[in-house]
Amino acid sequence: MWAWAWAGVVAAASCGGDGGTGGGDGPIRIGAIFDLTGPTADVGTDYANGMRAWVEWTNGRGGIEGRTVDLDYEDYAYDVARAEQAYSRMVGRGVVAFMGWGTGDTEALHTRVADDQVPFSSASLSHRLGDPKEAPYNFLVATSYSDQFRIALEWIARQHEGGTPVVALMHNASPFGLSPARQGGAEYAEMRGIDLSLYEMPRGAVDYTAELSRIRQSGARYVVIQNTSGPAAQALRNARSLGMDQTFVCLNWCANALLVRLAGEATEGVMGTVPYAPLTVDVPGTAVIREHLEATGGSPEGRTNAYTQGWWTIAVFGEAMRRIVAGGRELTGAAIKAELETFREFEMGGVTVPLTITPDDHRGAKGLRLFHVEGGQWVPATEFLQAPATP
Repeated sequence: MWAWAWAGVVAAASCGGDGGTGGGDGPIRIGAIFDLTGPTADVGTDYANGMRAWVEWTNGRGGIEGRTVDLDYEDYAYDVARAEQAYSRMVGRGVVAFMGWGTGDTEALHTRVADDQVPFSSASLSHRLGDPKEAPYNFLVATSYSDQFRIALEWIARQHEGGTPVVALMHNASPFGLSPARQGGAEYAEMRGIDLSLYEMPRGAVDYTAELSRIRQSGARYVVIQNTSGPAAQALRNARSLGMDQTFVCLNWCANALLVRLAGEATEGVMGTVPYAPLTVDVPGTAVIREHLEATGGSPEGRTNAYTQGWWTIAVFGEAMRRIVAGGRELTGAAIKAELETFREFEMGGVTVPLTITPDDHRGAKGLRLFHVEGGQWVPATEFLQAPATP
């Protein structure tokens, strides 16, 4: 399986399939927006660096079937209006696919990318973005926030002893933060007999003592965090200072090495839903990244699983493009979409579950492993778990 295309994984395209950079033997252009300076830059930078590293690695091996990859990207600082402007500029420059970032901007763009026929994937794992009836050109190649939340809730329900499990969801003040509960999580909690309450984490806050005090008063024994590493680390430090002994579970954007660096001993025992393995996990899909970093004078040290996720997200699109070019077909947005919809149990080198994408379901991954922090490292706590069915 692993001969599949270490030299073919990135992309670019022209909207509407008119040829552009998708035709002929020229470079393949793919658009991207990254948060390098905004409120989610703590994880956004590593994600962006993973994508850029994949492009460097691919071009160093001759590109995709001999065609180099041109990654056309901008820092949009987590601003929806800037994302829309950047997207328009890049479509005008002939990108054949697009890598986004946040939930707000990805949801805002989903109608436009469908009209333009530009296949789109982003770091947003909003569940609705994997529904082709609502977002026909959007693809999720990591487990959605809702599926992550349901996996965490199922784990809580199974290991809880005595009475009703009481769970608090601390969330970013954004569509990203609300996505796990609002897109199926709250209904699943009710179905499983879990008492769930939501607690907003205001943007820019430097202390969450008030929110944590309310959580403790509520009787919650479990706290799930849907936020990036910086705010989550502050919440864990506050919880430690309050002497809280609740079980904390981070969804993927705070279940990473950065959280441990920022919060230190306060992270010991924290659980995490981890769709993409960190580079410390020795599987083929992390080995190729470590080898590239070492070959280019870099180091895996300090890289988070966001780096793995960025690399492999763009790699999936690159494989679809490789198949199209190898078959002598024109590389258009419509062709990339159609090719992605043929993926069945597509192996991801052990970094995540195999992907299956169909014309009726663009949520390629529906499982992950739970990790926990032990001795300052994220280590696997379970085998791959499949998300429970939506109620």
